[in-house]
Amino acid sequence: MTTRGFLLGKFMPPHAGHVALVEAAAKLVDELTVLVCWLPDDPIPGERRLDWMRGMFPSCRVVGHGDVVPQEPSESPDFWPIWTGIVATVHPEPIDYLFAGEEYGLELAAQVGGFFVPLGGRILEARDAVSSLSASAVRADPAGHWPYLPEPVRDHYRKTVCLHGAESTGKSTLAAQLAPELGTIWVPEYGRSHCEVHREDLTRADLLLIGRAQQAMTQASARWAGPVLLVDTDALVTAAWCEMLLGERPAELMEEEKADLYLLMEPDLPWVDDGTRFFADPAEHARFADIVEAVLIDAGVPFERISGTGEVRLAAARSAIATLRRQ
Repeated sequence: MTTRGFLLGKFMPPHAGHVALVEAAAKLVDELTVLVCWLPDDPIPGERRLDWMRGMFPSCRVVGHGDVVPQEPSESPDFWPIWTGIVATVHPEPIDYLFAGEEYGLELAAQVGGFFVPLGGRILEARDAVSSLSASAVRADPAGHWPYLPEPVRDHYRKTVCLHGAESTGKSTLAAQLAPELGTIWVPEYGRSHCEVHREDLTRADLLLIGRAQQAMTQASARWAGPVLLVDTDALVTAAWCEMLLGERPAELMEEEKADLYLLMEPDLPWVDDGTRFFADPAEHARFADIVEAVLIDAGVPFERISGTGEVRLAAARSAIATLRRQ
């Protein structure tokens, strides 16, 4: 005989406790239905949470409910008839086990049928950091709960910081300094590698490839980063190179995925020839810096100017990233 289980939640966002609850429940039944509930003004869109849960639990029947209905019995005398109707709609078959981590599960089981199995309240209590794990705590401090977030949720909360600027403005140096402090990785500049191997003049096709390769490297590296991913340039920088070298700014580069914050390196460091740089002339270097800034302004992305040398430059970058992480 087929045994069926049911559980519901907002999963806003799903975390290790939710994952353990669903996985444990699935081991106790032949078929498990998970109902993801949301309201229109939730801080994380319900459809996104539904996609996350479907992706994480493909063997379960994961359904969504986004209609505005009472959330507590005190809100309406019809609370239980409304919710028993919702459950009957998404799970018309008899329910053998109803799983939940909170006390409401006992009454819900009595209302819809099925034996209440209070799994969630006894999952992941072995460590102090996890015993207080909750969706509201995650929303308040995603970085502090990073080890307990599934990959889709990490993608949602991860911030990408791009070091943006003309050549010889200290982007790579700053990225290498910041990454260990943040406990993360940084994605190096593909264009430098390209130019070290291919010494010919850059064509439009070369620059488009450089932009695409940089974005591909960033996307492929993100999962290995922590709450912050550092990127040494992106497609917007390549768009500036196109304008500087070819007199045009390709739309496909301007339309690539953007970082959450750009650190605009001011051109106040000495120009150093590393074998791949172009603009030793101060006037050309200044013109390139103007183009680089204009690209950010035209793209409408958030950016902070980073200037000074040594610890001053590093401190300015730290401050900008700290502000981003508090948002």
